[in-house]
Parts: sequence; C-alpha cells; structure tokens
Amino acid sequence: MGFARTCSVALVGVEGVVVEVQADLEPGVAAFTLVGLPDKSLSESRDRVRAAVVNSDAEWPQKKLTVGLSPASVPKSGSGFDLAVAAAVLGAAELIDPRAIADLVLIGELGLDGRVRPVRGVLPAVLAAAEAGYRQVVVPEQTAGEASLVPGVSVLGVRTLRQLIAVLTDGPVPDEEPPEEGRPDAMLAGLLVPGAGVGTGLAPDPANDGPDLADVAGQRAARLALEVAAAGGHHLLLSGPPGAGKTMLAERLPAVLPSLTRHESLEVTAVHSVAGLLPPGKALVSRPPYCAPHHSATMQSLVGGGNGLPRPGAVSLAHRGVLFLDEAPEFPGKALDALRQPLESGHVVVARAAGVVRLPARFLMVLAANPCPCGRHSVHGEDCDCPPSMVRRYQARLSGPLLDRVDLRVEVEPVGRAELLGHSGDSESTATVAARVHTARERAAARLAATPWRLNSEVPGHELRTRWQCAPGALAAAERDIERGLLTARGLDRVLRVAWTLADLAGRDRPGPGDVNLALELRTSISRGVPVGVGEWS
Repeated sequence: MGFARTCSVALVGVEGVVVEVQADLEPGVAAFTLVGLPDKSLSESRDRVRAAVVNSDAEWPQKKLTVGLSPASVPKSGSGFDLAVAAAVLGAAELIDPRAIADLVLIGELGLDGRVRPVRGVLPAVLAAAEAGYRQVVVPEQTAGEASLVPGVSVLGVRTLRQLIAVLTDGPVPDEEPPEEGRPDAMLAGLLVPGAGVGTGLAPDPANDGPDLADVAGQRAARLALEVAAAGGHHLLLSGPPGAGKTMLAERLPAVLPSLTRHESLEVTAVHSVAGLLPPGKALVSRPPYCAPHHSATMQSLVGGGNGLPRPGAVSLAHRGVLFLDEAPEFPGKALDALRQPLESGHVVVARAAGVVRLPARFLMVLAANPCPCGRHSVHGEDCDCPPSMVRRYQARLSGPLLDRVDLRVEVEPVGRAELLGHSGDSESTATVAARVHTARERAAARLAATPWRLNSEVPGHELRTRWQCAPGALAAAERDIERGLLTARGLDRVLRVAWTLADLAGRDRPGPGDVNLALELRTSISRGVPVGVGEWS
C-alpha cells in the first residue's frame, strides 16, 4: 500500500482555503476514485491527470487509487487541483519521494500532453497558502510573476509535469520548447474569460496619452465636484441634459485618482485574477479600476452571483476604483437599492445555497442621470414633452435612501457656444488636478495616521463632530437645514466629510463657514452664493 499527500488551494469568492490532497494505492482492480465534494470540472481531472502522467513518460499505477480532498466539507471547483493530484499519485506510487511534496502547495491545470496550464485566482490562492504557513508553491510558468507578489514565499514556475518530476527527483530538467514567436499562446486561454467583466478596465496612467480633463469645456461646478470626489472618496451624482458632458467627466475620474498602494494593488489584483480579467503579463494592478456596466445589468451582476458559489460583481470589480452607472434611472430599482450596503460597509456579503461569500467592494460611485425621459426638462430654450407625473416617476427611480448616501449632487448645465468654441485655455489638465488631489490626500492621511481610516469619506460622523470639529460658527447653515428638514443625520455626517475634503484642497487646518456652505451646496444643489473655484471660497 502506498500513500502520499500534498496541498492545493480552494477559492471561496476571493478568499482561499488550503486543501490537503491525499492519494492512497491499494491492491485490487485498477480504478480511480476522487472524493471531497468536487464539482464537474474537478471530477474530470481523473482523465486529465492519467493522460498527463502517461504522456510525461511516467508509469501510471495499475492499482485501486483513491484521491481525497480535505476538508471534505468545503466545496472544490475548477481545474487548479490537477497538478496537486498528479503529484500525490506519483508520490503514492513512489515515483517521487512523498516527503518532497508533503509541504508543497501546487496550483495548476494539466493538459493531456502534460503541459501545465495557468488558472485564475493564483494570487489569492498563494496569499491563503502563505497565511497558513506554507513557504513553497508550484504554479504554472505564466503565473509565476503573479505568485511572486506574495512576500516570504518561494515560487517555482513549471511549464510541464515532466519538469516538475525532474525537479522533485533531482534529475536534469528538460528544456520545453516555448511557443513560436508571433503565434497565439493557447496556454493563456484560461486566464482571460470573455464576457466575465462588466464593462471593466484599468484606468490609464496620467503620464500616458488618454482622456484628459482639459477636453471638457466649461462645467466649473462639475469639475470641482469631480476633484472633491477624487480627493475624499465621495460618491457623486451628475444630473443634466444629454450631451452636457456627464460621461466625459466620469471617464476622466479614474486618471485623477492616485496610484494604488501596495496593499490596495494586491486586493485589486486578487479580485481581477479570480474574475479572469487580469491582463496577461501584468502581474500587479497599480491603477484604480473603472467599471461601467450597462443599465440592463441585473442585481446579481452588480453585487455578485452566479451558479454555485457567487462570483465577483461590478461592485467588486470596481474595488478601490470607480463604479460608473450611466443612465442611472434606467437601472432596475432592486439592483440600485442593493448598492446601499456596500456603499456604507465597503464590502458585500452574498448568501446563496452553495455558501456565503464576502467580497471587497470599497468603490467610488458616480451616477449620471437625465432630468426626464426626453432629457429636456428644466433646460432653458427647450420644450419638454414629458408630463409632470412622468418626470416625477422618472426622478423617483433613484430612491431616497440611495441618494442619501451620495455626498455630491451637481447639475450639469448645457455648454454654451462661447465655452465650446472658445479657446480661453482655462481648462485644467488631468495632471494638474491629480497633483492637487494627491496633496489633499496626503493632508488627510497625515491627520488620520493613527486611525483605521485613510479618506475623509471613511471617517464616522461621531468622530467629525467630537474629535475633528469645524471652526466656531461654521455649522450655522447646516443646523438651519436640519431644522427645516433639508438634511438628515446621515446627510450632516456626509456634509462634514466633504467640508474636510474642501479644507484639505484649500490647505486649511480645519473647515470654515465657506467650506461647510459649499459642501451643503454640493449636496443639496441649493445655491449658497459660494464661489466654485478651488480655493476661492473663504
């Protein structure tokens, strides 16, 4: 009787669970049994592993073979267990030393010819292995760079099972021929999943050519709101007629955001790796992601779902980046209301019959909406054909509880002829605005250094009312709005957060009356007579 064990990792959402792969050989009729809650793709690994071992010039044991995946209560899915199953079988057959694989974590799919194919989710899998105390992992060669992002772990990238056997038996490692230059590499097919993304992408580097804020004509108030949103992480609603520039502004927001920190990059890379959206050759995502789903998106595609264990939705694909909902009133009401909890908590917990998954979802939301179905309501010089009842119903599609979580609400007016055709040159570039946003975030980070928060939008209202107070008399206008019912308790907290961001942008130690009044104007859309240029308010 032969026995060997090694390890692999099962992914539950974007979190990994180390799985012990055990192989047992006993005398009897040759058979291959796989136990431990495998799904269909994992059950088929029996045929893949057998063919890969034979085609790697190794002898397949002609005995009764049982492979167990422990813990048996955790559902296992995907083809990433193939490499670990093959190693355990070879160890049980004493073709390799069982002690050499006992503390190894092996991740990868096997082709019938013995090639090791890359799989999705390598980064979160290696992170889980490192947290469990494992220090040696074997992954497909194409994902070795992704696995190497985890500190303290020795990574071995292999191209074929034959190479792995040679390394474990201290034999000469064969040189496998790389794919011919210029020809598509079929091995990368498992990394990118067509249709898995929800209008997602990575923001361009501000230093490279890409959409620039200088392309937006006029819109001083909307540009200021965009800058405040980027500096403090505040959610934004852009309301106005078609063609006013709402989508242009939203598309340029990711480039204004600072680059991700190391910890944030690992979080974003893990989500994109699991979702099959990590570009080949790009081991680490350093720029904030941008996700813009179509307004026909379902609730499951926004918050996460799918058959079996839930997969990341748009809110997770936009983690640490921007979620842009164009034509927001056209989204299903249940889908929009499902965003309330992740907007507050920064994560989403999806419960399904197959299990409960916690997915990261700390994003900056931008909503774009027309004032009515035809888009001409309240536009000077335009005739709106929508009856008042239709206008009210259309605007009511964005529920009050959802809008109460939006810090900035700006009316985007149509651009005039002089602004559109003029060459005044007063439109600031993305680089200029990004520099101010970076400075403001540094001021906030220095103030919040000894706290668990990094952005003004994350600070609880109680702390802003007690620990970091505004200047004396600064809240007079906000107190009047509360008494008149124009501002809720949550609304006051969000006004204080925006006021602190405005103070950071202006270089002040704490918000004054001008900061609070402008924050109220940006939230309620009621004019307070405050200038909208950066640093112009007092």
